[in-house]
Amino acid sequence: MTINVLGYAAPSAKANLTPYQFERRDIRSDDVVIEILYCGICHTDLHYVNNDWGISIFPLVPGHEIIGRVVNVGSTVTHFKPGDHVGVGCMVDSCQHCAACKQGLEQYCEKGPTFTYSSKDRYDRMPTFGGYSEKIIVSEKFVLRIPDGLDLKGAAPLLCAGITTWSPLQYWKIEKGNNVGVIGLGGLGHMALKLAKGLGANVTLFTRSPGKEQDARHLGADNVVISTDKNQMAAVKNKFDLIIDTVPYAHDINPYMPSLSLNGTLVLVGFLGDVEPSLNTVPMVMSRKSVAGSVIGGIAETQELLDFCGDQGITADIEVIKIQDINEAYKRMLKSDVKYRFVIDMASLKTS
Repeated sequence: MTINVLGYAAPSAKANLTPYQFERRDIRSDDVVIEILYCGICHTDLHYVNNDWGISIFPLVPGHEIIGRVVNVGSTVTHFKPGDHVGVGCMVDSCQHCAACKQGLEQYCEKGPTFTYSSKDRYDRMPTFGGYSEKIIVSEKFVLRIPDGLDLKGAAPLLCAGITTWSPLQYWKIEKGNNVGVIGLGGLGHMALKLAKGLGANVTLFTRSPGKEQDARHLGADNVVISTDKNQMAAVKNKFDLIIDTVPYAHDINPYMPSLSLNGTLVLVGFLGDVEPSLNTVPMVMSRKSVAGSVIGGIAETQELLDFCGDQGITADIEVIKIQDINEAYKRMLKSDVKYRFVIDMASLKTS
């Protein structure tokens, strides 16, 4: 039996989001039905609304930083019960059989993961709709447990911004004493600072804006380097084991390469597209430095992140809004006018 749900949707590319009534798919035996309490706003939501990548399915209900309460479970569900606080991130399914899925890397599923919105269900081919809505139905395998005591509102961005920066920290085995650089102080960047510091690393923010130093230090940065200052950049030559680049638009990464240590890696997590200008490979070849990319994390890794944040008391710095203010929030997000992530209180949907 399908469920009628109220949400906010973009009816077409670049359109404003407005109230939208739609049907969720049938509940299956392994499903968890979740009442959505909070949903973070990600820059990806705006890309999909604008159809910047040419893959959006309209009408489109965005939202993949979902925190909610379990209200019902299918007959074979064993890990969740009504009343549990849970999360749903960027994926709601994958093939479960390819080499990536077998390693717990569902985000790299060779057949493509089923995304939380603007995707197609693998079984009934119904479109998926995201978290700007009352309820969502998700397979138990893709539901995450929220640790007791973790602030639910601040936990929402962990499901995307958090795991996007946590995954490279884990893959490159960052631990106490490592030097980590973070380029950009936004939704991703502020989480990278908090998580790297939580792991015991020495953390440096690269920024073009001198006015961000106080905020950066409050978030965990040990140092701040103004990337347009040649002297400051020269002072960190050969320093960083890992640099997490969170900038979401085309930019020149060449100035950062000399600051990587021998065997160091700069990992791109914010930008999809062609690197501009061309990449100078001399620092890479002469010091075995690397440029890599990374996207979110698998379900097991995301649960590890949530448990770590529960232990450390780490959540995102957020501004809570009503769903009725979503279009204005998108405009502000484009201006970087938020510290550092918008989160929608979905109780406001009841007043639409």
